[in-house]
Amino acid sequence: MAAPLAGRAALITGASRGLGLAIAGKLALAGADVLLCARNADTLEEARRSVAALAPGRRVLAAAGDVSREADVARVTEAAVAAFPSLHVLVNNAGVYGPMGPIERADWEAWVRAIEVNLFGSVLMTRALVPHFKSRRAGKIIQISGGGATRPLPNLSAYAASKAAIVRFAETIAEELRPHHIDVNAVAPGALNTHMLDEVIEAGPDAVGAAFYDRALAQKSTGGTPLDRGADLCVFLASAASDGITGKLISAVWDPWASLPDHRADLEASDVYTVRRILPEDRKLPWSSE
Repeated sequence: MAAPLAGRAALITGASRGLGLAIAGKLALAGADVLLCARNADTLEEARRSVAALAPGRRVLAAAGDVSREADVARVTEAAVAAFPSLHVLVNNAGVYGPMGPIERADWEAWVRAIEVNLFGSVLMTRALVPHFKSRRAGKIIQISGGGATRPLPNLSAYAASKAAIVRFAETIAEELRPHHIDVNAVAPGALNTHMLDEVIEAGPDAVGAAFYDRALAQKSTGGTPLDRGADLCVFLASAASDGITGKLISAVWDPWASLPDHRADLEASDVYTVRRILPEDRKLPWSSE
């Protein structure tokens, strides 16, 4: 059976470790040529070599850059399009937790920096590649989300605010780009045991709250969600199998994403897998009709 991403190429940010590295590996194994982007050039080169070894025959490139800096984004995206004229996929994975603790004590520069990386970085990468995708009348933009998009995360306000913002950004540009056959979706990869979890544990219960800290310890001991879950969903969303599925926030763990092509009409006609305001009548409250 042909590789689902044969003939396609992808740019993955935050690809030097953790989920980003897992996504790059899965995309390459599925037949895509890939360009990995991250800030640290040495770590990035190690990641590039590991993906190249995993998927012989695929072109695996790397370009160091900070996604929150417009000049870096321009340089990286220009290199990606020059290397891969058929560039078809952008995965916005780069992200940070930012400062941990009550908002009044949070370091303001660190708070702003989290917004710059998580939100502005995704917007800048998207802006830079949309003209290329429009010229090809095709493209896939995959935004990695997180728990902060769908529920409050006390003591992690920068992370939660930025993750909610990028989901609404993805929903919005999905409508902008629908006429150009460019699909835009967000992925909730699950509770991952990555360096970001280690940062929570290192910060301690006084910074992140006792409940969140205890959940982090439990997650660390049980192994968390396998990175492959989110990476496999990214392969699906990067492939032709997901054509026409756009503007959705999809859970790698809880949603039956492999069967979504059978439900395209329902998805297009509804707000399923989107972030929306909940009304009283949605919860059958007696005062909903007042």
